[in-house]
Amino acid sequence: MTGDTGGRIINNIIEEMDRTTNFNFSYEEEDPDSSALSSSMSIDKLLPALLECFGIILCGYVAGRANIITPTQAKGLGNFVSKFALPALLFKNMVLLDFGNVIWPFLWSILIAKVSVFFIVCVLTLIVASPESRYSKAGLFSIFATQSNDFALGYPIVEALYQSTYPEYLQYIYLVAPVSLMLLNPIGFAFCEIQKWKNQGNRQQRKLLIMGLVVLQVLKNPIVFMVVIGIIAHFALHQTIPPFMAEFVDGLANSFGGAALFYLGLSMVGQLGKLTRSTVVTLILLITAKLLLMPLICKDMVDLLDNSNTSALNHSSLSNYAFLYGVFPTAPSVAIYAVYYNAELEVVTSGMVISTFLSAPIMYVSAWLLTMRWMDPQLLMNSLQNVSFNISIVSLVALVWTITVMFLSKKFKRLPHMFTVNLFLAQFLTCFGMILWNFVVKEDNFIGQVLTFTLLCTSLYSTYVWPGMLCMHNTHINLTLHYIHLSCISNLLPPSGQCGNRCESTDCLLVQVEELQQVADRQVPRHVLLCLLLTVSLLANLSSCLWLLLNPVPGRLYLELQFFCAVANYGQGFLSFALFGLDKHLIILPFKKRLYSLWYGKKQEEQTDLPDEVRMTCTQFTKYHKDQCFHDIVKKRRCGKRTKVDCFLGCELVEWLQQVGLAQDHGEAVLYGTRLEQGGVLQHIKQEHSFQDSRLYYRFMT
Repeated sequence: MTGDTGGRIINNIIEEMDRTTNFNFSYEEEDPDSSALSSSMSIDKLLPALLECFGIILCGYVAGRANIITPTQAKGLGNFVSKFALPALLFKNMVLLDFGNVIWPFLWSILIAKVSVFFIVCVLTLIVASPESRYSKAGLFSIFATQSNDFALGYPIVEALYQSTYPEYLQYIYLVAPVSLMLLNPIGFAFCEIQKWKNQGNRQQRKLLIMGLVVLQVLKNPIVFMVVIGIIAHFALHQTIPPFMAEFVDGLANSFGGAALFYLGLSMVGQLGKLTRSTVVTLILLITAKLLLMPLICKDMVDLLDNSNTSALNHSSLSNYAFLYGVFPTAPSVAIYAVYYNAELEVVTSGMVISTFLSAPIMYVSAWLLTMRWMDPQLLMNSLQNVSFNISIVSLVALVWTITVMFLSKKFKRLPHMFTVNLFLAQFLTCFGMILWNFVVKEDNFIGQVLTFTLLCTSLYSTYVWPGMLCMHNTHINLTLHYIHLSCISNLLPPSGQCGNRCESTDCLLVQVEELQQVADRQVPRHVLLCLLLTVSLLANLSSCLWLLLNPVPGRLYLELQFFCAVANYGQGFLSFALFGLDKHLIILPFKKRLYSLWYGKKQEEQTDLPDEVRMTCTQFTKYHKDQCFHDIVKKRRCGKRTKVDCFLGCELVEWLQQVGLAQDHGEAVLYGTRLEQGGVLQHIKQEHSFQDSRLYYRFMT
């Protein structure tokens, strides 16, 4: 929304709200309660809290992505968080909870909202899903849409917003969480158990036994157990924790915050790779239910049921709090349930990652708008214009980088990246048009305004056309044919000798195959995710148009939607940069190689001895496992016109290490292979890459 038309629309909205709600939105006659309501949330503390939370999440993600912490080690941290730190935190707060300050209609409102969303998702899934997985999908999807990340991510946000104004709001987190854990989740588990029972060949298992298994699983959950114990202790100990155990409980409880956020980042590693085309529609619906439907129902229920509040200030603040609570993303424990039942893992894990990062801008914009007691139309127009302008500048820089990467990597010549580059160019013109409009709109130049507006609208709407082209394109086969051509040539050439410790051929066929595979990487999961996020943005813009047409009094949430659309429209460059700007083969791997050589080159200058763990790994492998590994995965492959080499793929070694038990998971296998490379047991055929779980060729040193 730009220009005079947008100003008139916002002005009409605010004038109508003035008449219908008796709120004063002008500067001259400010409501006496205006300053009080605007200070009901400490908005200045929200951005630092979001940066703190997502900064720790990013650290965890980097640690997992760089294999500093392996998946097996991450499971240990997850067990500590879920079985020790969180139960201690719940026990402490259940004991100290002050039920006298609880506004019970708020709890009933959240309960009704969660039950409503759970019921809607469950019924729709049972109607639409295929019979062979209907019940497990209904159970897991319903849990996904209703179980929020209340403690790790929600509590710090609420603390930042309300600690200085409504500190009693913090305790609602501990009262609301058991709604999912003790009421809704068992229903979802029952559906999953029914699916297991139906999938079994013999259906002699009684329904009573199924219910018993569900109840047992709920009671075995240490979180539920400590909530019950904490409530009992609340009345038995008269809201005090005995001094002899207070420090112990505090120590465990205080360790939860940072550890939980760090583990959340670890749990996100590799999850987007499980995203497929078939999951896109499901993810859109689930994320819409979690981040849009849930907060709206929570807010409406509080507005409807909270009649005991005589103060309009308290009622409005509680209603806003309910909306923000509904925006909290899905808890990572839902992914654990999906693993346990071996169902819908790709949907749940990908959805958990996407909902977590989408929730941050929604929470920030929502909190900022909800703190505004009065609104001046020109102030809002200037704010919207400034947000669009500032985001466009940063997004433009990100798009210049991303487009440069696409051209340097030569991916722009092949499908689907040919469509992707056109999308990036459309996004670039959108940001350029927005920046240009910021200056043209201030001048009395009608032709300039028309041309700039035409450029802006045309490029903006084309950013929603190109994703459709991405979804419909056919697979290009030239790369596959060229790969087959190389393979046939390598098989038809006459034999000669054996390569030495390093392939000296300037036209090594294996290196050509590696380069071809790097260029041929179609990055399907990244394209699917990009289309998914742009579809959500498109739906937001469509909702904005329909909202204004169908609702004569759009209200503040409509203004929030306008700001969200501005961020989504002109911030597309951030998505493009995050998904395609850091090309693996052009940027990340050369950077890692350079960093690796600097780090280990310096260490080798300082000491000639290998680290103990590297030396022990190499000795163990060479003495006990190398011969068997050579027999299982090493093959003779032609590398030159008259030479062959005994080599294997990096991914083959990773799989073999897990099969024979030398590594428990993918991360440990990559670490094991890296140590073998550091110890000189194996190397890349051209010594151009460190060890990776990929289709790069390596050889054992003699």
